[in-house]
Amino acid sequence: MGIRVSPQSRLQCFAAHITDQIRLGEQKPFKEVIDVSSGDFHRAGMKPISFVRQVLAVCLYPELLKDKHVAEDVRRRAQTLLGVCAGDSVGSYSASAGIPHVRQSIAEFIARRDAGVPSYVKDVFISSGSQSALKVIFHLMADVEGKTQRGVLTPMPCPHTLPPLLDMSGLTLVPYQLKEDRGWAVDLDELHRALNSARGRCEPMAIYISNPGNPTGHVQDRKSIEEVIEFAAAERLVLLVDEVYQDSVYGGDREFISYKKVLFEMDKSFSETVELVSFHSISSPCMGECGLRAGYMELINMDPEVMHFIDILLDTYISTPVTGQLALDIMVNPPKPGDASYDTYTQEVLLTRATLSHNARRVQEFLNDLPGMSCQPAMGGIYLYPHVHLPTEITEQAEMLQMEADVLYCQMLLEEEGVFVGAGCEHGETTGQHRLRLCILVPPNTLDGVLTRLGSFHLRLLDKPLLHRKNHT
Repeated sequence: MGIRVSPQSRLQCFAAHITDQIRLGEQKPFKEVIDVSSGDFHRAGMKPISFVRQVLAVCLYPELLKDKHVAEDVRRRAQTLLGVCAGDSVGSYSASAGIPHVRQSIAEFIARRDAGVPSYVKDVFISSGSQSALKVIFHLMADVEGKTQRGVLTPMPCPHTLPPLLDMSGLTLVPYQLKEDRGWAVDLDELHRALNSARGRCEPMAIYISNPGNPTGHVQDRKSIEEVIEFAAAERLVLLVDEVYQDSVYGGDREFISYKKVLFEMDKSFSETVELVSFHSISSPCMGECGLRAGYMELINMDPEVMHFIDILLDTYISTPVTGQLALDIMVNPPKPGDASYDTYTQEVLLTRATLSHNARRVQEFLNDLPGMSCQPAMGGIYLYPHVHLPTEITEQAEMLQMEADVLYCQMLLEEEGVFVGAGCEHGETTGQHRLRLCILVPPNTLDGVLTRLGSFHLRLLDKPLLHRKNHT
């Protein structure tokens, strides 16, 4: 059986090809490709948090512990973190579930975040990113004997990595549509419809939630979270909640509330029975350390036997990089008031949040001003997910080329303007509409270039869709 190459992968290869052409001196109407297709903030030009890199630098080269030019709190943190590594070295292996000290830091962070709701080290497992953690959970849910097809209720649109992950795990994707006209709300009636439609063809085991939403940017309020918890309890579904963008809520009337906090404030018939797995990682906007590959999951109300198997499964995978685990510790336990690095750290985090909030408003207004485009405002997260109305000539050309029309749009935009955006079809779009995904956490000057090029291309496309253009094969 052949391996399916995703549209995103094909577009990435095309972007790399164009970049190579520019490097070799081929003339293009642009000097570089700007990639706003994914949440790789540092690739897009955002700067890393200084304290994170300084501490890691000392951990990687402990001779810096003697350097008085390095801030005292940086050296103190590095000394502590080296002390919890086997052999006082980041080059050593760690326990399969993660370094105990880092797991303790995570548990303490969760308890602070949730206003004192207890969190226990035994319930926290570190992995090489939230997707790796999700893969472990999916592996446990799949029927290894293959007798029963099991399913996961999945939002449409959903993170583009989710459908292939379900497919690889042998699980059935059970789609439920988010309500765009209500700000991409999770609708209770739609959940029941999706569940009923799945019965007979699979056994639904879990419901997946992304909050803040990827790629929609919606943020659930307390009432919505309570409804989902009650639904999961009534239908005996495990709650899988991706909360990676919890540090990036900027909608004026919304705040991030964790599913765990809401669950523990409900009646004991829920708080002591509903099975919940929540995910977080250092790919969050205020860290942006995607390349260090580390995240965690916290499991609530799980059978001890399940916890044991998770530990075994993690042990079969390559251990989470120690440097990533140390960055995770810094994320959940940042500098405190009075520390030498506190002011700089705070300023850098606030700048990231301000950039994200400003860009979200700016891009949404820009897209809604373009003919044939419409975009819901985002309340959190890193993406905008606009609907684009494409000319008939484009959809017909895409059908002839046997590709999705939004992929053709993205390919033409890449070739003509050097801007790389994501295609909506990657997110399991089921409404028959064409959409784009734009990462908005980029420096303001980069955003200037993106909007200028995108606007120019889009207006030309509507004016003369295929006339005088190359064949896009």
